[in-house]
Amino acid sequence: MLENAENLLYSGDKRDRPTISYKLEEGSVKHIFKTSIQFIIGFNAIIGQVNHVQNIDFLDIDTAKAFENIQDIAIKRDYAFSIKTSIENTNEVRVDNTTHFYRTEAVWADAEFYFYGKVTNAGGKGKANIHIVTEELGTVIIQTPISFLEHYDENMLYKTFGIRAIGKQHSETGEVDTSTLKFIELVDYQPKYDEQYLKALRDKARKSWLGNINPDNWLKEIRGAYEA
Repeated sequence: MLENAENLLYSGDKRDRPTISYKLEEGSVKHIFKTSIQFIIGFNAIIGQVNHVQNIDFLDIDTAKAFENIQDIAIKRDYAFSIKTSIENTNEVRVDNTTHFYRTEAVWADAEFYFYGKVTNAGGKGKANIHIVTEELGTVIIQTPISFLEHYDENMLYKTFGIRAIGKQHSETGEVDTSTLKFIELVDYQPKYDEQYLKALRDKARKSWLGNINPDNWLKEIRGAYEA
């Protein structure tokens, strides 16, 4: 429940999240989590929407998975969960063996991705993986065949690479389910400013279509009736 509560309250990168305190009370068991009021207000809105639509497809991945985990426990152990906040007139969601808080499988499609960033970890005893820090998603963990890591001669730690991977992506929002990512290949990635390459592109554009454009007329067409 501790891990599920964290994912309910803070989806995604949790490095900067506020502290969560925990208390267990007697009777019908109460799991009480205390944290920043700002996040409590946001979570109250989330459970209000979940209760209203009785669906979790709109949630971020970590939050949706937390609901699914709680739903699994409710079914397997015949428990009934009441999820609410300390806010006055709080919203509330009930999860028991009659509810069905699972994501719609059809929403998630197979996709291919390229991740660029610095590798901070590679390996693992049972399931090997590579950790890569990206600008868009923070640290991404990609399942990687042990055979690839065994035969990779160079030390990849703290070097910048591109990694081609497959996984699941939300067909409507574009959100990536990072828990499904599997390694395809490593791409040697050395980003640098290449003035000669950019100059060649500018010259090519100038000769092809820019040379036939009158800048003043083109600007008027773009602006339309709008006058700055």
